[in-house]
Amino acid sequence: MKVNQLRPLRIQLSPSHWIIPPHFHAFPIYINPSNPLLSILLRSKRITHKHLPTHTCCCLPYQSRHILIKMASEASREENVYMAKLAEQAERYEEMVEFMEKVAKTVDVEELTVEERNLLSVAYKNVIGARRASWRIISSIEQKEESRGNEDHVKLIKEYRSTIEIELSKICDGILGLLESHLVPSASSAESKIFYLKMKGDYFRYLAEFKTGAERKEAAESTLLAYKSAQDIALSDLAPTHPIRLGLALNFSVFYYEILNSPDRACNLAKQAFDEAIAELDTLGEDSYKDSTLIMQLLRDNLTLWTSDIADEGGDEIKESSKPEETQ
Repeated sequence: MKVNQLRPLRIQLSPSHWIIPPHFHAFPIYINPSNPLLSILLRSKRITHKHLPTHTCCCLPYQSRHILIKMASEASREENVYMAKLAEQAERYEEMVEFMEKVAKTVDVEELTVEERNLLSVAYKNVIGARRASWRIISSIEQKEESRGNEDHVKLIKEYRSTIEIELSKICDGILGLLESHLVPSASSAESKIFYLKMKGDYFRYLAEFKTGAERKEAAESTLLAYKSAQDIALSDLAPTHPIRLGLALNFSVFYYEILNSPDRACNLAKQAFDEAIAELDTLGEDSYKDSTLIMQLLRDNLTLWTSDIADEGGDEIKESSKPEETQ
């Protein structure tokens, strides 16, 4: 079959749809002019631009098909990152999660960039944060209704709380699955490994906040394992003032205090991290100074809270790391 007898091959951005028969030496490709892939294709010296009607036709030599596949992947990645930023600005965090999940799942060899992993963290943090806040409010109301003996109200509240817990479980399972299958295995630097292991610990901790019985025990054990794995790498590879190391210490100490009910270990961990960072504060660079000092302040706030005699237990909010921008 001659090339000029072939029907035009309409292609999509998804790399899984790029199927090129090996006997093709060249073939016409039709792409929407508004598609960001177009500009990438036209920048390649191996591609000739023929015309721009309703669709754009480009001719690509067979020997460059592997470049085309790579370009498609890169274009899709760029587009999803941009859409994630738009979703963040619009405060549509569920959609932001979807866009960043697509980015994470297309990265099989190289790891996410710092910007990409921060966007993923922001997306999930906002999605999970809203549900965690809802769960705490509902749980507080439930306790008040129980103390008043309003059994009918308590029954309704429990059902509603169960709905929120299902959402929480789904969100946590989503990011934990992504971490296990893509992000942790692809992490090549110590910084990224710590970031993802800390993230893994965080979401197991969120599960432990509302799970009960054997499920809570399992979530707590998984949290401890993830945090310890991250801590081992952080202590040997990152400076005491590094924002990721400080953020890990902050969240690890919160885990000891809230989940394991061990205020002594929580205070010891937080104090050690704070003291070590203070000792090397003069070595802090301008890039991470703001993030590091903010987390140090949160560590100190928690230490003050935990070591004081609190009259109204649970009346103050325990601080934890929530700024992915701490990863520089």
